[in-house]
Amino acid sequence: MPSWISLSSSASSSSPLPSIRTNESQKGFLENLHLLSLSKQGRFHEARQFLSFMDSSGILIGTDFYKILFESCRAQRSLHDGRFFHQHMLKNLGRTDSYGVLGDCLLGMYFDSAGFDDARKLFEEMRDKTLNHWGIMISGYAENGLFHEAIALFYKMRSEGFRLEPTIITCLLRACSTALELELGRQIHSYVAKTGFVPDVSVDTELVNLYVKCGCLESSALLLDHMVESNVVAWTHLMVGYTQAGRQVEALVLFDRMMQHGVELDHFVFSIVLKACSALEDQEAGRQVHGCIIKLGMDSDVSAGTPIVDFYVKCGSIGDACNAFDRISQPNEVSWSAIITGYAQVDRFEECFEIFRYLRSRDMVSNSFIYTSLFQVCAALADPNSGSQLHADALKRGLVSKLYGESALVTMYSRSGNLDYARRTFELIAEPDTVAWTAIIAGCAYHGCASEALEHFNRMQSHGVKPNFITFIGILNACSHSGLILEARQYLDSMSRLYGVKPTVDHYNCTVDVYCRAGQLEEAFKLINSGSFEPDAMSWKILLGGCTTHQNVDLGKIAGENYIKMEPEDDAAYVLTFNMYASAGRWAEAASIRKMMNGRGVKKEVSCSWITVKDKVHRFIVGDRHHPLTEQIYSKLDELDSLIMLSQQALPVDERSNSFHKERMEQLLDHSERLAIAFGLISIPVNCPILIYKNLRVCKDCHSFTKSVSKVTGHDIIVRDSSRFHHFKDGECSCNNYW
Repeated sequence: MPSWISLSSSASSSSPLPSIRTNESQKGFLENLHLLSLSKQGRFHEARQFLSFMDSSGILIGTDFYKILFESCRAQRSLHDGRFFHQHMLKNLGRTDSYGVLGDCLLGMYFDSAGFDDARKLFEEMRDKTLNHWGIMISGYAENGLFHEAIALFYKMRSEGFRLEPTIITCLLRACSTALELELGRQIHSYVAKTGFVPDVSVDTELVNLYVKCGCLESSALLLDHMVESNVVAWTHLMVGYTQAGRQVEALVLFDRMMQHGVELDHFVFSIVLKACSALEDQEAGRQVHGCIIKLGMDSDVSAGTPIVDFYVKCGSIGDACNAFDRISQPNEVSWSAIITGYAQVDRFEECFEIFRYLRSRDMVSNSFIYTSLFQVCAALADPNSGSQLHADALKRGLVSKLYGESALVTMYSRSGNLDYARRTFELIAEPDTVAWTAIIAGCAYHGCASEALEHFNRMQSHGVKPNFITFIGILNACSHSGLILEARQYLDSMSRLYGVKPTVDHYNCTVDVYCRAGQLEEAFKLINSGSFEPDAMSWKILLGGCTTHQNVDLGKIAGENYIKMEPEDDAAYVLTFNMYASAGRWAEAASIRKMMNGRGVKKEVSCSWITVKDKVHRFIVGDRHHPLTEQIYSKLDELDSLIMLSQQALPVDERSNSFHKERMEQLLDHSERLAIAFGLISIPVNCPILIYKNLRVCKDCHSFTKSVSKVTGHDIIVRDSSRFHHFKDGECSCNNYW
């Protein structure tokens, strides 16, 4: 027996315990108090030892003391000790099937300690079950995700004639919302209406949430309109439903109604309405919401200020985003992540890394938000070296988010040209979710590995993970880059029928792209005009590109006119149309397009290519002569031209490419990707691949040039353009001319 519980101390001992215990009226009370003190401190091992001493001394524990013991175990989530004290109670007080208040405590303790089977067995033993017991069981199941058990108990409770209380109804509805049990939720709603329940705001709020979660927004709106006493939570549920369903305008209308009804607004409401504004690209509405936040004095609070930053970032207004960020009194990592994303969107990548270095030096990176944002920056920058270093740092500190970070890493590696690392990262994810599966599918599609992308899609389904609309964009892109026409059409047709995903204009555009790359331009045109979707500028841009590649000028003229009409300030609309006419030798129409472009003040985006050598990024534009090694670069290009000409002369006449006539090669000599390739050949050993990035699509001539360079030099070359990755090896490209 531990010395501190010994009762054999002499009267002269400094401990007051023995002398106090001489008072028989208090015998056992102090021991009970000491036992409770140990349990409340979480010192259960000592408490059990002391309880053993009490048993051997014949000291009993009162019923009220058992109640406090169970509450202590519940607070500490100590299932093992809770079971021990439960068994001790049965031994001490005798087994009973009527637990009363102790039953409430025991059931609550078991649920909070994850002892669900213990709770069930105890409940089944109870003869005189109270309404409280039923409520604790149903809410315990519901709150721990055991929705079907909660629902089964609901039916049993009704069959035994118990009237449901609002708290139980609320828990049941919450379970229905999570399990998407709409029909049962409607039955409960009907029960509430028929039994004459006094209107209860918590029940009504959960009903609104149920209908929102199950997609019944009209029912939710009708219920909200008839609530006797509505609260901000109910309004917010419906607003979230509208935004998730893409009904952003209705979300803004609802926000206006909330203002008119004097609903007390919180930061969550503002974050939702700002998301709606950014989705609509409605800066004016967003600025009005921002003004409302300022009037309420909430803009300096991080919970309200961060959504403002995020709104301006998504609208491309980095200046306003920075101003809003500066107003936040204590920005958190979500705030910093938002501003990093903003800088990345306007290609201010160095600022992104400066922020990280600033936060890292002050030990302010304590969770995964910042790393996840920077993984996305590295994907946009296509910087495998910085990405790998960040990954290593995050792993060392245990800050790779299981929810988003792992998926961001898959995207980062695939977008940086290292599909093998993306594969390895994906396979290390314990339970890939929809985002992770979509990331690896998109990565494979981007590298032209269509069969692998489709295999991942099949694996995704076998794992019971549901695809979303972004998943299907990846799948259709995979089909597009590999000429899988039939498969693409089947996936498009099955989206709604098999997966409950309604095709958007993006999915139809992917399918248009499939037809165009395969040369089936009339099928593409037919789909655009089918009425299945509302074609946008991208629809016509894709068709125009296909017409240029496959030299269908008449159809290309229609596509070009529609593209320019829909996007009169987009330089690509004029450049692509000009190129189509020029490649067909129709110089009058080409000149007309150029004149129109100049007259409207539209400037052509400068073609830019870049390559990283020894951790330094080297950028090149068309005709660039600012690089320190310019002389060697152009000399290398002349050398390559000579080698390619010799290799062409060795081929039969009908196999020679028109891209390699001397005059044509001189015209293309200073294209940005050629300069980057020449620099790479000068700087990188032959056993290492050359990795080039380009902001625009690789032209047909440069594509042929790069294939030839890989053949005559024996160097593997990887080029990422705006469309996909091209892996050039021994005179062949992984795209098989689908790009």
